[in-house]
Amino acid sequence: MAIQEVLYQVTDTIATITLNRPERLNAWTPELECELKANFQRAESDNGVRVIVLTGAGRGFCAGADLSILSNLSAQARIGSECNSAQKSVLLELRSDYSYFTASTKPVVAAVNGPAVGLGLVMTLFCDLRLASTTARFSTVFSRRGLIAEHGIAWILPRVIGLPNAMDLLLSARQIDADEALRIGLVHQVLLAQDFREGVQEYARDFASNVSPRSMRVIKRQIYQAMLQTLPEAMATADREMVASFDSDDFQTGIAHFLSKNRPAFTGR
Repeated sequence: MAIQEVLYQVTDTIATITLNRPERLNAWTPELECELKANFQRAESDNGVRVIVLTGAGRGFCAGADLSILSNLSAQARIGSECNSAQKSVLLELRSDYSYFTASTKPVVAAVNGPAVGLGLVMTLFCDLRLASTTARFSTVFSRRGLIAEHGIAWILPRVIGLPNAMDLLLSARQIDADEALRIGLVHQVLLAQDFREGVQEYARDFASNVSPRSMRVIKRQIYQAMLQTLPEAMATADREMVASFDSDDFQTGIAHFLSKNRPAFTGR
């Protein structure tokens, strides 16, 4: 029986997707990519899932492409997978590898438990939120392999950490630790390694339990659309969405929760 290269588990409305090649620090393979997309689609289509967590098995998140197989792949296979994208984004620009993470209607949290290098770093950047263990390490690595800034990282990294920091990490391909990643805004929380998985679940559970799924869905779409919009376009989008939210069940639930102080029971409608 073939070993699953990606694992899937749902607990408390949180879907945890785990890259599962621990003996290779979860290095990328074509099979891993196809399984990853299939599991994102599974989480997206499950109404019982409100938050998606992406992490790695063992002591690594993802060490980038598996160099033991990379040289045997054709250029076309390295540039794009034959797998269909897991989501169909409102924006054509966000339908490719690995930007389809952003097309999910649910918040995607990268739980970086160890090295996130090359393509592994790209994966974290297209997640909506990033938490790091104290054992996490980050590197773009591309320039030290004779490669260029792959898979849209030249677009997303400056938007996350600013142009000077992105230039530094992309040109030098130096490795940084979790503390430096926090300082430059690459991650927004660093958790102790021994408490990491529990801390990630607690963080995700707050979203799943206390926040309107409808609000998260719309706000996430607004943010990524706004990156490609003018200010007047973004303002017009917000005006339309605000009017629509007044008619939603979750708005009525949110008001009732505020007045009664009871735990909200959002439906996502």
